[in-house]
Amino acid sequence: MFYRGQTVVYPAQGPGVIEELELREIGGRETEFYVIRILTGNTRVMVPVSNAVSAGLRVPCTPEEACAALAALQDRSPHTGNCGQNWNRRYREYTERLKSPSLSEVCGVLRELFLLSGKKELSFGERRLQEQAMSLVATELACVLKKDVHEIRSSIENFFVDVTSKAI
Repeated sequence: MFYRGQTVVYPAQGPGVIEELELREIGGRETEFYVIRILTGNTRVMVPVSNAVSAGLRVPCTPEEACAALAALQDRSPHTGNCGQNWNRRYREYTERLKSPSLSEVCGVLRELFLLSGKKELSFGERRLQEQAMSLVATELACVLKKDVHEIRSSIENFFVDVTSKAI
């Protein structure tokens, strides 16, 4: 399905390049793995070929989907999804959503955290999740749109300047 040298996206890790296909013996059975070098941090991840899709491995979004993701981040329609929840419940929900293979889910977490930061100061864990979501989104969009990741990050942060300047 995927091939050596192909750029793929692995949930909660972000875009990477398949460096090789490797055969390993696991539990007495030979299993083939994709060896993926994640673009941020040069981490290497091994994903079994047999369940790569069910693990969420996917091709990066299209340029059209990237532009739609940027537009969705700018959406200021009222969001009340997690406002009434305590930080612990929000943290668990956001953590699960960041593991989603869907770029729109990750963008949703980023947007919600930025909007929430305009109402209250984020907890340490929420700030960490916001940074993780930003990294995942910015890295994929930069890869797809062939732009510098810092330029994409700056653009996204600028969408929320009016919101974050209201924070306590």
